[in-house]
Amino acid sequence: MITPFTDSGVVDHEKAWRLARYLAEHGSQALVVTGTTGESPTLSAAEKVALYKTVVDAVKEKSTFVIAGTGNYNTAESVELTEKAGDLGCHGVLAVTPYYNKPGQSGLIAHFSAIANVGVPVMLYNIPGRTGRLIEVETLARLSEHDDIVAVKDAVENIDFTSQTVNRVPGLPIYSGQDSHTWPMMAVGAVGVVSVISHLAGTTVAAMVKAAIAGDIAEARRLHHELLPLCEACFLETNPTPVKGAMNRLWERVGDVRLPLVAASEETLIAVEKAVGAIQGL
Repeated sequence: MITPFTDSGVVDHEKAWRLARYLAEHGSQALVVTGTTGESPTLSAAEKVALYKTVVDAVKEKSTFVIAGTGNYNTAESVELTEKAGDLGCHGVLAVTPYYNKPGQSGLIAHFSAIANVGVPVMLYNIPGRTGRLIEVETLARLSEHDDIVAVKDAVENIDFTSQTVNRVPGLPIYSGQDSHTWPMMAVGAVGVVSVISHLAGTTVAAMVKAAIAGDIAEARRLHHELLPLCEACFLETNPTPVKGAMNRLWERVGDVRLPLVAASEETLIAVEKAVGAIQGL
């Protein structure tokens, strides 16, 4: 979920509340708050905690899970945010691989275990392209033994790695972390997606996931190809720049991205709008 800002750059809680409701009503079974798409590196701890409260309140009557992005490269801070997220009623947390300090595999095990020891369900976030460190399959297997490590968001962008994870760690649910890879990953055993494009095509993304789960290969493939131009357009520039700019035009004003990101180009926004317009039923 993107983080709405006012024109002065302050977190817009009224808009965040309405956006959470909108997403819950358009295909999303859970909302990740203050993840990558929510511009987590630019949010203070206080801003994150306030957003957890707002979104939990927004969807409490809709049976929609709220997953708080609490992980970063500081284990103690990640643990503290996880405790606060749990106290506010979040159903789980998303813990990204520590970036910049690049711990080894034993450090990753210790880091994620410390977060999981809080007692709130944890989804690991494996995205080496952004963090510079891969959570290896054997490390995932070790971590899956913890009762509160319950899933992984796989943004490794390597179908062989996903297949190896499915085979080596069969009890760990895998969610695609890259929209364009969702159906191919589900074909080898993933169960869903933590999506960016669901802001713009949530019902279609949900239909593709449901078709894949039901074993309707032809329909899942059709919807994958229908969504593919939108997947490509939303990543023409650094996420969440394109999707946030598109929401300003196609939904409501959600503000600009915070520096060091800058607004998407007109060419990118035209590409996103064209891709949205080509999806049937939207």
